[in-house]
Amino acid sequence: MEITRFEDAPRYDAPGHFDMRGLRLQGFDVSSATFAWTGLSRFLPGGGAEMDESPLEKIYVVLEGQITITLGSGESQVLKRFDSCFIPGGEARAIGNASNEMATMLVVMPYPEPA
Repeated sequence: MEITRFEDAPRYDAPGHFDMRGLRLQGFDVSSATFAWTGLSRFLPGGGAEMDESPLEKIYVVLEGQITITLGSGESQVLKRFDSCFIPGGEARAIGNASNEMATMLVVMPYPEPA
């Protein structure tokens, strides 16, 4: 078993994200997980991620606050505490925290394909 203590979770910067602090909880340089990595994203009010398309699937679980997920099609959904969503690979999405409170989201993703 490999444990990551919250106080030891390293910070990571996600491309295209703003007013967000990301912590790596599992995978990459934190553990030897091979099927996926897990991160914790904390979005300040007004924070988010630009519209972006990735070949990788994503699972988001909102732990605190609320997050608006907008798809490339224009569909938009607000996720609140313990709501979750799955975004297939190849589907564009933007993330936003339109509230005045901090929002915290768990992120689970497979590793990118080797270059």
